[in-house]
Amino acid sequence: MRSESLDLKQVKIQDTFWSAHVDLVKSAIIPYQWDVMNDRIEDAESSHCLENFRIAAGLKKGEFYGAVFQDTDIAKWLEAVGFSLAYCPDGELERTADEVIDLIARAQQEDGYINTYFTINDPKKRWTNLCEGHELYTAGHLMEAAAAYYQGTGKRKFLDCMCRFADLICDTFGTEDGKNHGYPGHQEVEIGLIKLYRLTGERRYLDQAKYFIDARGVGENCFLKEMAAPGYQMIFPEFHDYDPRYSQSHLPVREQDTAEGHAVRAVYMYCAMADLAYEYKDHELMAACERIWDNITKKRMYITGGIGSSGILERFTTDYDLPNEYNYSETCASIGLALFGLRMAQITGQASYMDVVERALYNTVLAGISLDGRSFFYVNPLEVWPDACMDRTSKEHVKPVRRKWFGVACCPPNIARTLASLGQYIYSWNRKEKEFYVNLFVSGEAEPETEEGSMKIHMKTEFPWQNRITLQVSGVPKGGIRLMVRIPDYAEGFRILKEGAGEVRYENRKGYASVTVEGDGTYEISFEAPPQFVRADPRVRADAGRTAMIRGPLVYCLEETDNGENLSALCADTDQEITEEKSDLFGGSVILRARGERVVQASWKGGLYSTEKPEREPVTLTAVPYAFWNNRGPGEMAVWIREM
Repeated sequence: MRSESLDLKQVKIQDTFWSAHVDLVKSAIIPYQWDVMNDRIEDAESSHCLENFRIAAGLKKGEFYGAVFQDTDIAKWLEAVGFSLAYCPDGELERTADEVIDLIARAQQEDGYINTYFTINDPKKRWTNLCEGHELYTAGHLMEAAAAYYQGTGKRKFLDCMCRFADLICDTFGTEDGKNHGYPGHQEVEIGLIKLYRLTGERRYLDQAKYFIDARGVGENCFLKEMAAPGYQMIFPEFHDYDPRYSQSHLPVREQDTAEGHAVRAVYMYCAMADLAYEYKDHELMAACERIWDNITKKRMYITGGIGSSGILERFTTDYDLPNEYNYSETCASIGLALFGLRMAQITGQASYMDVVERALYNTVLAGISLDGRSFFYVNPLEVWPDACMDRTSKEHVKPVRRKWFGVACCPPNIARTLASLGQYIYSWNRKEKEFYVNLFVSGEAEPETEEGSMKIHMKTEFPWQNRITLQVSGVPKGGIRLMVRIPDYAEGFRILKEGAGEVRYENRKGYASVTVEGDGTYEISFEAPPQFVRADPRVRADAGRTAMIRGPLVYCLEETDNGENLSALCADTDQEITEEKSDLFGGSVILRARGERVVQASWKGGLYSTEKPEREPVTLTAVPYAFWNNRGPGEMAVWIREM
């Protein structure tokens, strides 16, 4: 039996690091995004999302505006609201959400269909463009939102609406004669269907998700067949000369060995594959998940947990192709990677999956949002020279400052739902085996249910600034539990002490320190995680001869604010130790300093090129967490710098 995330109602976060971000969800992010979706933010790109629903519901007249998947903005917002209400009830917010749900219900068609793009533009073209139309993708996000809202409030209206939609999808797609034999152009509905199954027990939803995964890449390609049909009208010009690898439909999923194509599509599919592998005890499908995970994390992932290196088609490219200054690393992709890793950790009990989840959450995901919660990065490069981020160039997708919103705004509400659901990553509970997993080190409380009531775990820590974690455990059921504490891959000298008993011997189980707990007690976990220089595999051509600085889960970067312009003129002396310093920056953080040198521009006597060797001067390099870059205004940024 796999371990499961706790219900968010059973988790409280009171953490010096994460509360600054999680508390923003209710106080700033949800209200700000609500204003955006009502087009109230000056100088921000229009959303028109709610207006589309009013038009589809017949409450207003007008034309559809936005991307074909514009409905997903409000879906992810509602999901964030559902998660937020689970741990922090708010009557006014709940009433607002109920009004949105009423609007969605009014826009739902008699047969259960919901999609404002096709309802407004051309209802007769439903399900005729699975490659580009995003109907099933949009349905999946609405299903996830309905599940979260039901879990957060206990209200069924939204859930019932989405079950009707799921019933329609089950009646429409499948292997039977007369059904549509296609599958989603953008995977996501599979996740939504599985969540509906787990809430309702309706087996056909799980079977439908399995059909979509099993059919993908088998026989004649669904999307190429669509495009060859008479009268096909392409929505996205970039889909000309469509490559099935883009949508992971080039091979049956069980035969896939490498992460291909659009990164967000890919990781959403891998999440569903992992869920289905568990539900059906499909070892072949699980083996594919393991192969693909290894390919991503060992050959196609940035040190920050970013994935999808190409700005063209937001996609994976080839092994070790990880450029820094024009990479893509969409925020949504790292969120999907974290969701995939969480599933794999819970199914296998392997801590190494959570090492990657932690890396993505502490770096790329947090970098995607400003510290005030009101501006966002869609793209997360590891090197930025603002003057070179020009339109109609290879760096036009790289933005040197966060934006208020985007015309395609999948990332901002995705960050909102991720921060709102952080509790699902911190702990896992295998109730049958009585194994309680501590995956992340975040202060707060957890109250998992046992056969005898509720057990309580209180975690206190200053992580990641300090590496001591105190766990107070009470209400332990008869027979005891196994306390499973992740041993991070960067930890040195990992120890567990029990109050009044001294050091505890633990068993290393797949990267978790396993301790038998038979009664109430207080445990202190400690380890060292000094700042270090790190290098990349030499096959990562962009980083050969370069180094980066890390401290625990945090990747650090240099900013122009601290180090002056032209960061490329800097190099680090890796023979000298990195020092750390407590700072008031970013609400209190540890900054790093290292010895290095700078090419002296004033010493350059030649023209554009010269045979003369430039002079160098000693400097002290200052590095700040990558998660917080660009919170002090525009300027250059670099994670990797040359090594002396």
